[in-house]
Amino acid sequence: MTAGRMKMMMIPLILIILGVSGVECDSHTLRYYETGVSSPGSGLPVYSVVGYLDDKEIENYNSDTHQFLPRTEWMKKLGSDYWDRRTQAGRGAEPVYKHNVQILMSRYNQTGGIHIVQEMYGCELRDDGTTEGYDQYGYDGRDYVYLDTQRWIYIPTMNEAQITTQRWNSPEMRVGERDKNYLENLCMEELKQFIEYGREDLERRVPPEVKVWGHRQSDDVTRLQCLVYGFHPRPVDVKWVRNGKDDVPSDVMSPILPHPDGTYQIRVSVEVPTKEGDTYSCHVDHSSLGDETLSVIWDPKAKSGNTPIIIGVVVVAVVLIIGALIGFLIYRRRSGKTPGDRNIYVPARNNEENASNSSSN
Repeated sequence: MTAGRMKMMMIPLILIILGVSGVECDSHTLRYYETGVSSPGSGLPVYSVVGYLDDKEIENYNSDTHQFLPRTEWMKKLGSDYWDRRTQAGRGAEPVYKHNVQILMSRYNQTGGIHIVQEMYGCELRDDGTTEGYDQYGYDGRDYVYLDTQRWIYIPTMNEAQITTQRWNSPEMRVGERDKNYLENLCMEELKQFIEYGREDLERRVPPEVKVWGHRQSDDVTRLQCLVYGFHPRPVDVKWVRNGKDDVPSDVMSPILPHPDGTYQIRVSVEVPTKEGDTYSCHVDHSSLGDETLSVIWDPKAKSGNTPIIIGVVVVAVVLIIGALIGFLIYRRRSGKTPGDRNIYVPARNNEENASNSSSN
């Protein structure tokens, strides 16, 4: 697989990761994505790990920089000891992930090409006080194994993963039970600490701007576009409404895309019959608006001269997403996992216990 083809394959999967979500609640998640790539010729780092608090990237490491670095100002409060410890863990994980990719390639009888092993793990603190942890792996964009957090054992999702799960679940290793301590305790401690450090940023409320326009597709059909942009936080609900009361199902809805200034945008499109008498409006619900709904009516006589500029911002945002999330091929909760072996040393898990998890399958 060429690097170009791989990046194109990743675009729709990235969109799934970022998909549209409902209005903001007080739940918070801490997630880490670790990625190992088989070939340095892919144009991607052979190893990387990126941490997210909710939808915000907070720290990262890759095999090009060899440094764990903060991605927000408030993460710098953790001090040099934290970043030194993270960096040493990342450097220790690099050869482990390289080895994992080679193991999985042998499982699938692959001798060349670009192949990717990925892990996604983390924890969630919900607004009702309940918590949840998760850990899952994928290989070349397919689910491999995942952690059953009721029984704390790893479950294979394909035949090639049987060897991995048998080893990890064995009485000698019991990897799931050891990961339980991280997911239920250490991860939650970090999540709460990060929330406190970043509270001002996380709780920032910026109301959305809205632009609507239409283009006649034929004598009978008009396509309406609603662009909602400049809002924070990310969760938002956007829909088209006919005559102030009837929802119009959208046939095209973009993912929620980031702007360089930390705000977001989304575009929703519908096809409607071209006829006089009906009015159409774009309705937006966002936490910055409180209990109010922002409604913008489409005027078929209005011109939309600045539309191409705004759409251009969408293209830029897609590029930014690909750059930030490159390598992330999965995010289907509770349905995947992937590494070849519990040579899986997790750098973001700051317990020494994980250092012993680097035995091959």
